[in-house]
Amino acid sequence: MTPASSVAAPRGSALPDGPDALHALVMHQLDEDQAQEPVTIPLAGKSSIADHMVIASGRSTRHVAAMADKLAQRIKQELGRNVRIEGLPNADWVLIDAGDVVVHLFRPEVRGFYNLERMWSFGDAPAAAAN
Repeated sequence: MTPASSVAAPRGSALPDGPDALHALVMHQLDEDQAQEPVTIPLAGKSSIADHMVIASGRSTRHVAAMADKLAQRIKQELGRNVRIEGLPNADWVLIDAGDVVVHLFRPEVRGFYNLERMWSFGDAPAAAAN
């Protein structure tokens, strides 16, 4: 069996369970679905909501919705976990709660507006200029 960090496992093969395996599966699927600018924010020890937050963009609402559907199906297929999805009808911002990994999929304009990377950077990002 391959390590979780190299999630090149064929479909239908069993992956180890746990936050890192789930995170690797999410990143692999987003790569397969051509997600734009995927970013991972480690939350372990900083927040109790999850161990990883993943943020990525899709080219359109249709692309965002398709990525969310495929990701939910893949997690169910590979790990037997059901995920909760919010925002799918509009697909401007879709939240996928997979437990240890929370995924935010955006249209690029919406991602830029909310700028979650900066919000969750815990002081690593520069402060906004005062108006």
